Amino acid sequence: MNTVHLPTGHHAQAIVRPEWGAVLSLALGVFVLIASEFMPVSLLTPIAHDLAMSEGRAGQAISISGIFAVLTSLLNAPLTGRFDRRRVLLCFTALLTFSGIAVASATNDTVFMLGRALLGVAIGGFWSMSTATIMRLVPAQAVPKALALINGGNALAATIAAPLGSFLGQFVGWRGAFSAVIPLAIAAFAWQWTGMPSLPGGPRTAAGNPSANPFVLLLRPAVAWGMAALMLLFMGQFAVFTYLRPFLETVTGVGISTLSLMLLLMGASGLLGTIIVGVLLEARLFTYLALIPLAMAAMAVLLIALGSSATAVAVLLLGWGLVGTAAPVAWGVWLSKTLPQDAEAGGGLMVATIQLAITLGAGLGGALFDAVGWWSTFALGALLLTGSAALAWAAWRASVRIP
Repeated sequence: MNTVHLPTGHHAQAIVRPEWGAVLSLALGVFVLIASEFMPVSLLTPIAHDLAMSEGRAGQAISISGIFAVLTSLLNAPLTGRFDRRRVLLCFTALLTFSGIAVASATNDTVFMLGRALLGVAIGGFWSMSTATIMRLVPAQAVPKALALINGGNALAATIAAPLGSFLGQFVGWRGAFSAVIPLAIAAFAWQWTGMPSLPGGPRTAAGNPSANPFVLLLRPAVAWGMAALMLLFMGQFAVFTYLRPFLETVTGVGISTLSLMLLLMGASGLLGTIIVGVLLEARLFTYLALIPLAMAAMAVLLIALGSSATAVAVLLLGWGLVGTAAPVAWGVWLSKTLPQDAEAGGGLMVATIQLAITLGAGLGGALFDAVGWWSTFALGALLLTGSAALAWAAWRASVRIP
């Protein structure tokens, strides 16, 4: 059986055989993380009513997870890099479990916020380690397939979390809906405990080392251009995605059942996209890093032009899900190839970039939506996505200059 020597962080590990069971345990963890993150979207009103707070206050409590995800993604490698990565992952999965318990049993908004903060820590820590961990579990040529599996859990959770939360909430209340994910979190913890091999950490690092300061990585031109491309990609994607529902209701004019079906099918096509892209990314990585945002930019423009046609919009949303959900897989592969020895620090920087981009994209899009109209938000998305494609090309030019 082939042995692959893969440098990660401050040590090298020989991969004798792929640990696909461990990869699947991570996929389950990602599924529970994303389901927990998105489920409140469809339960905001009963949560606000039961905890005696406004819906705006409830929305702020939910968004707190994003703030803690950014902080954790940047601090994880510097603070925990010397510890066995298996134990660190188990700690984040345990926090995910405690988060679910805190949220489901919350009697006031303070406990609810605490639960969402714990979830944010789990999200930031888990995602920042995902690519680096995958690189130590499977040979280099299997990394795209493994990342596709991880993002498959992401796509599946994003597809079913909101409708599942709404469905369960009718029968068992919002607390029951949140309680439903706790056994899955416990199962993910147990699977990682039994199926994840030991992944020794590295030694203490100096302040100038990427593991101590992820921002040092931005001094490398290929990384700087790549992170800029990633920033514009997610800003453009969420400038459009965040406002799809009001667009479908007011411009396309579809009812709630048709709207829900469109969004569900878009998520399902995203799940298919993660499967396809895992094969395509074995070659011509930078071609797809540029083509993905260009395709999404074209679809954003077509949504403006054909927004009144339900059939055309449905087809475009299928394409949007297929292409857009594949983007994180592509950039995960880019990270594994560009920063093979600093993948965990780079992963933390990537998660922070994505979270910031989502916030900025949704915020700018919302400001334009109110001030100018829905079409301006989609136009902004198209412009940002086109810029992402150009910066991906710049990242490729910088990478080929690396000796």
